Amino acid sequence: MALDRELRNELRNTVTRCRRILEETIADDLEGRFAVTRSGKAADASNLGHLSDIETRDRAHAVSHLRHIEASGYRPREAAEQLVREAAYTHLNRLCAYKMLERRRLIRESVGRGIGSNGFMFYLADHPEDEKLWSSGRQDDAYRNFLVWLGGTLSGEIGALFATDDPANYLFPPQRALNEVLGLINADKLDEVWDSEETIGWVYQYYTPKELRDRARKESQAPRNSYELSFRNQFYTPNYVVRFLVDNTLGRTWHEMRQGDTRLTDLCEYLVRQPDEVVRAGDAEQEGGEDRPVPAFVPYRAPKDPREIRVLDPASGSGHFLLYCFDLLEVIYEEAYEAGGSIGSGLREEYPDRSAFLAAVPGMILRHNLHGMDIDVRATQISALALWLRAQRSFEEKGIERGVRSRISRANIVCAEPMPGEREMLSEFVSSLSPKLLGQLVETVFEDMKLAGEAGSLLKIEATIKSAVEHAAVQWRRKFDNETDRRGNELLFTGAEMDRISGRAQDALDLYGIDDAEFWTRAEGLVLETLERYAGENGASNDTLTYRRRLFAEDAGRGFAFVEMCRTRFDVVLMNPPFGDASKPSKGYIDKTYPRTKNDVYAAFVERGLSLLHPGGMLGAITSRTGFFLSSFRKWREEIVLEEARPTVVADLGQGVLDTAMVETAAYVLQKTSQT
Repeated sequence: MALDRELRNELRNTVTRCRRILEETIADDLEGRFAVTRSGKAADASNLGHLSDIETRDRAHAVSHLRHIEASGYRPREAAEQLVREAAYTHLNRLCAYKMLERRRLIRESVGRGIGSNGFMFYLADHPEDEKLWSSGRQDDAYRNFLVWLGGTLSGEIGALFATDDPANYLFPPQRALNEVLGLINADKLDEVWDSEETIGWVYQYYTPKELRDRARKESQAPRNSYELSFRNQFYTPNYVVRFLVDNTLGRTWHEMRQGDTRLTDLCEYLVRQPDEVVRAGDAEQEGGEDRPVPAFVPYRAPKDPREIRVLDPASGSGHFLLYCFDLLEVIYEEAYEAGGSIGSGLREEYPDRSAFLAAVPGMILRHNLHGMDIDVRATQISALALWLRAQRSFEEKGIERGVRSRISRANIVCAEPMPGEREMLSEFVSSLSPKLLGQLVETVFEDMKLAGEAGSLLKIEATIKSAVEHAAVQWRRKFDNETDRRGNELLFTGAEMDRISGRAQDALDLYGIDDAEFWTRAEGLVLETLERYAGENGASNDTLTYRRRLFAEDAGRGFAFVEMCRTRFDVVLMNPPFGDASKPSKGYIDKTYPRTKNDVYAAFVERGLSLLHPGGMLGAITSRTGFFLSSFRKWREEIVLEEARPTVVADLGQGVLDTAMVETAAYVLQKTSQT
């Protein structure tokens, strides 16, 4: 169901009021109860004897999270604001998610009547300790425990939104504020919006009020940080633009793999036929007494098992592109299964029973096909939820009993954010690695990842790893061949050489202990394995690890997921990227890394998107139309759009397409031609 303007305006007002309530009351509670001021100062815990054991634990978690944010480079006041903001938007997203899930009967009623919801009553029957709280007049504490428990039951499926160590789990709004927010969400006039997967995307866009965007633009032409870059570019992509771009990228890809023998030819209403696909006179076939056009020619594309078709949105926002891709991929999987042969034999072997295959398709789409990146953790929460809901709807539509949840444990949605900033924890880890060079390479990744939150998918972290390993290998071979100090204890890199590795001065690399040339064929993989192992080992929740160490490990795990996605190559890239100036912290990096497209972030995104494609892959984008005629975009046109790719379709859309954005847009598809 598409939301009309009246419903969207109602939702906008509701989200704005909910944000204000949640942020104000959580900040008040953090200061009044936990003695953490808005300036980021925390009182000595020994002076807070009035707190219960649970409150003492929650307060310790809040302070740990605050210091963890500071370690990423925030000033104390900024860190406190970020902590409150994180808790507030996660609470709102979760409450909206619960509302949508209970509407579909995927969970019992949990928020529809607040503490009177029947799901809460069932919970109390199974949790005697919380039933005692309820009976003793502490209904608010019992309901809070219920909401935390409910999120825990979903954390394995929608981890981005229901992470167990999220600050929302211990920074709760007081019950009066929670009741007020639930009253707004449960208003009759919003009743029907919770049936639409589109709703959660509008919640994402409306969370940042227009006046905040206007003030930020007035105070600075360029975004001052990733937070501003994110909310200044939150514009919902209209459905017809999404369909135009997806039909002519993913739809076109499968159309060519099947030589036109696909239901997508009819389903993809915006698919543009190439000139040599025009039906000639006399080429119509009779079917049921009617003429059926037959394409004269369809370009050939090597067929693939559907599980090998990968789609990326490098600025995924609320996941609008990926949701429509899901629709097409359902058809693609079914056609591959029906066709068998080289394109579907693997599916048939794994799922000889067709019903079991159909039930598995939603999970396979999320696990294998759809990938998204964003610099805003809110976006990853929203898009992961939207895709999960879409998969549940698909599961239901395939004849599974309503209210039975498909257990889906993976969605490839990652947040581009720095590796954790606690140097002492990193030093502790790398000091245990052998050879020592491995630790130094890991430190290089951590250092370069500092810009991930600003540059997002424009950060070429995979190039950093590859370049560092290659330069170290050259030095090792030179040293080995010359039979000089085989221990590698001398200075191996000059300042200029190290500048070529990562653009900054470095200490000497320690090559001691590397006496096997085969090490270099494995080095890049070893760096990634080391990061993955660290994230896994230290992410475990046990008594020997402090809360901050778990936060550090979780951040490392998310950073590793980002690195892995940057190393992947895709068949389709779709985007509505940011436009205008880069954020101030990332400008130097983008100017250096994207000299041909540095004048506007969207141009750099197109260049980056093409580099992430397989040769022959398709990129679809809606951006400002300026690149097609301004002289400052000449290199983008000549060297990117017309040399590394070729345009297949272009639609000049003009103004008024991206909600309130004052920009004239174009939607276009490029097919990658180069090997770069």
